[in-house]
Amino acid sequence: MELEDQWWKGQLAADIYQALRYKELKLPSYKGQSPQLNLRRYFADLIAIVSNRFRLCPAARHLAVYLLDLFMDRYDVTLQQLHMVSLSCLLLASKFEEREDRVPKLETLNSLGCMSSMNLVLTKQGLLHMELLLLETFQWNLYLPTAAHFIEYYLSIAVHEGDLHDGWPMTCLEKTKVYMAKYADYFLEVSLQDHVFLCFAPSLVAAACVATSRLILRLSPTWPPRLQRLAGYAWENLVPCAEKLLIAHDSDVKEANKQKCQQPGQQQQGQTVYHSSGQTATVAQYLHRPSMQYAQQATQPGLAPNHRPASYLSHSTGSLQAPNGPQNGTTQAITTSLDPKSSIPNRAYQVSMHYTCAAPCFDR
Repeated sequence: MELEDQWWKGQLAADIYQALRYKELKLPSYKGQSPQLNLRRYFADLIAIVSNRFRLCPAARHLAVYLLDLFMDRYDVTLQQLHMVSLSCLLLASKFEEREDRVPKLETLNSLGCMSSMNLVLTKQGLLHMELLLLETFQWNLYLPTAAHFIEYYLSIAVHEGDLHDGWPMTCLEKTKVYMAKYADYFLEVSLQDHVFLCFAPSLVAAACVATSRLILRLSPTWPPRLQRLAGYAWENLVPCAEKLLIAHDSDVKEANKQKCQQPGQQQQGQTVYHSSGQTATVAQYLHRPSMQYAQQATQPGLAPNHRPASYLSHSTGSLQAPNGPQNGTTQAITTSLDPKSSIPNRAYQVSMHYTCAAPCFDR
């Protein structure tokens, strides 16, 4: 979108935000009826990998996945065509969101390692044809707000010097903001992983990402009045979405613990180890505490300096395996395992009562 860099800091920030909120009311409906819905996670990861390779902005990545979701929802597409559709969505989104010099070039795309593993060679004519089909499908309108378009506006006031951590004043406001941005980015990427988040408004997903980040970092109150006023959402509005984000987070923590246990002796000094507190509660019980004030606790281990909350924020082009399936015009149900994790609604509905992942800026 034609938005200036860091628009959320300008004088027109409130007007731009209201324009985005108005536009999201007119977003196309999503029914989740694609015959290839089981492949959606794979192609979302493909878009994430390629966008990270070219260092595209989050807005371009999220718009690309959203275009893919809408297109798959309307058409029965073959597996080979879905590769072309996914990359065309990314190209269109990058042309809309990025500067011209940052848009991936055809030659560079074809040189990626993941392209050879997919046995795919892009052509200029093929990409132009697919881009035209996409534009006609969306009636030449790519002004489609996503959660990535709202997140920075909320993050601008997500942390305040009056916030408390475990009931104590923060010792370093700037470092707290850094870790808030890291976790918000993590949860923003989590929202790309499952189409279930499309049932929420993008602005609500972004607000839930910020609220959940504050919850994980043990900042109180979890959803302060200033964020309620800015976002226009009460805590109760965010609970259903925040619940799904927390479940995904808990699954990632368990997976990290499992990997650590499988590699004894390889842990380097300073690396983060996630510890279970032994106290658990259902997500619903944990979330329905609108003004959670944390009791004083012993200081928890700090995060390593290079800590990144999201495991899939470090995609590499060699980490994606193309699914096996028909390469011709016939469409079949493909049941390849796309990810070791199951879909979000099927995860265990238990999360740790306390997340012992305190950042160094909280050490007292």
